[in-house]
Amino acid sequence: MKRIYSRLFEKGDHHPFIPIVSGLPRSGTSLMMSMLAAGGLDVLTDHLRTADDDNPVGYFELEDVKKLIQGEHSWLSRSNGKAVKVISTLLPYLPDGYHYRIIFMRRAIEEVLASQRKMLINRGENPDKISNAQMAEVFEKNLQQTERWINSQAHASRIEINYKKLIDDPSPLVAEINKFLGGGLDEEKMVGVIDPSLYRQRSSK
Repeated sequence: MKRIYSRLFEKGDHHPFIPIVSGLPRSGTSLMMSMLAAGGLDVLTDHLRTADDDNPVGYFELEDVKKLIQGEHSWLSRSNGKAVKVISTLLPYLPDGYHYRIIFMRRAIEEVLASQRKMLINRGENPDKISNAQMAEVFEKNLQQTERWINSQAHASRIEINYKKLIDDPSPLVAEINKFLGGGLDEEKMVGVIDPSLYRQRSSK
């Protein structure tokens, strides 16, 4: 299958964009990366962080992304338009000079906190080192900063995807994502990646 981003360049787009998958930790960013890969979009990952019980489909991370906070982003110029996962904390460190299309994952904060807690327990770390209230405050401030950054960017557009809706009724959202990225993704394969049984921290709301 010919990769979708190659077709974008062939169309003569004067401003080729870089697809970014972002959101809070445990908000569904890894799932979205796996969906894009299944749909035919090249993804940028080094495979250093392998799949585990918390993320059976894999993390789809790139270690170099963490260097954004140090002002190091030379890897971005070599990405050739592949989709890359940039957690919301690091999003405002993306450099100017690129066009970004951001798929931003939204998930109920209580689910994010529960999933984060479970992951810490699985890793043998203390889940009570920071209280849920403190962590929720940190996440809220992060989301506010991210919102301000996105709104200030002339060359960044976004689509917000609700994690629960994506799991419960994926087809309409997958169609929106495909359109947002220019079309040409295999929507059926994207939907096929979703495993509702992995939605293990559901809130009552």
